[in-house]
Amino acid sequence: MNKKPTQFDFWYAVNNTEIIVPPKRHLETFGNTMINYTLVSELMDDPTKVHIREGRMQASRPQIITPSAYAATELKGFGDEAAKYIDWLRENEDSIRILQYGYSLRQDTFNEQTVTDNIANVLERVKTDLSAKSDPFSAIIKGVDSPWDVCLIRLFWLVMQASVPLNIRELEERHMFELKDGIPLGIREEIERGFQAAARDARLIKPLGKLLQEHGVFEQYQDRFFNLVKH
Repeated sequence: MNKKPTQFDFWYAVNNTEIIVPPKRHLETFGNTMINYTLVSELMDDPTKVHIREGRMQASRPQIITPSAYAATELKGFGDEAAKYIDWLRENEDSIRILQYGYSLRQDTFNEQTVTDNIANVLERVKTDLSAKSDPFSAIIKGVDSPWDVCLIRLFWLVMQASVPLNIRELEERHMFELKDGIPLGIREEIERGFQAAARDARLIKPLGKLLQEHGVFEQYQDRFFNLVKH
């Protein structure tokens, strides 16, 4: 029976995760990013054997979270001071930059193998194979065999940290932080383009609804959206 990882296991995995080759490019600002990873680790009970795991990790498009969005959330279990802080955030949201990132593992592309060799030799071969592919979103990680998925979270966290300044700069260039009636100007422009396209092609109505929901503004546009559906 597999042992349930303890807090020590989590930190052991984090502290023993080494990004051998990070992705050459930062996470996409206006779309999802597919990171192709190769995780190499020694078997815990036999250091002469090396586990190689390959798969994909999809990083979601970074979403802008404004204080107005979470100020509307009911603060159950929080006191008056927490509510005051939320009010302050809402009043000063023009100077606040909060991005939400998310990821999912793609098991449909996952494969693994165990080889008998030194881990240094295995890493060299993996690096050689990767250099031949010229994939800017590929990464090689040296980690632990259990809990190995923590190593992937560590990879995502480090890539996300490196991407934040660039993502923010590109969002600022698109005026995504300039608010109009509580909604970033860039998002309003994107929504307007979505309505215009859906008016010309009914097949784009469903993606428009998804866009409104992703940005948390469906209620503000629902009358206009349902009128579009009706006609």
